[in-house]
Amino acid sequence: MAEARGSDKVLEVGCGSGLISRNLVPRVRDVLATDINPFAVSMVKEYGIPVIRADLFRGIKAEFDLVIFNPPYLPTSEEEKTAGWMNFALDGGESGRETIKRFFEDLGSHLTPGGRALILLSSLTGIAEVEKMAYGLRFDVSVMAIEKHFFEQLYILKLQSWHL
Repeated sequence: MAEARGSDKVLEVGCGSGLISRNLVPRVRDVLATDINPFAVSMVKEYGIPVIRADLFRGIKAEFDLVIFNPPYLPTSEEEKTAGWMNFALDGGESGRETIKRFFEDLGSHLTPGGRALILLSSLTGIAEVEKMAYGLRFDVSVMAIEKHFFEQLYILKLQSWHL
């Protein structure tokens, strides 16, 4: 991951299996992983990565140089919701942006000055609406990568707080 710097203190929100955190551990100063799913947290602990069970930033008081998030971004109707923990990984709410909005609202207080965030999104989520939401919360947004798939495009957006 080109965005990661050796001096970075990194938070991976919604770490799932911990693949990204495992790849970052040897490349950055510190990594903390979180997930709301207790089974994901148990799995990541087995890799020796510091991990806590949390809903987004709840209970986290620290600031980070880099925050990474692969949110549930798919628009999900009530009929499409599933039982169990996997629903938290997939259910982005009716617009696909409900969890993303909550993440953006707390992100600024968890970034160091000059800190960045990377977030993975789908074209199905409404990229223009996500960018507008981020701008409204005083973040600069840039597209770092786009990957085309059969029914969607995936985007990695980079967010940074405005400098006043």
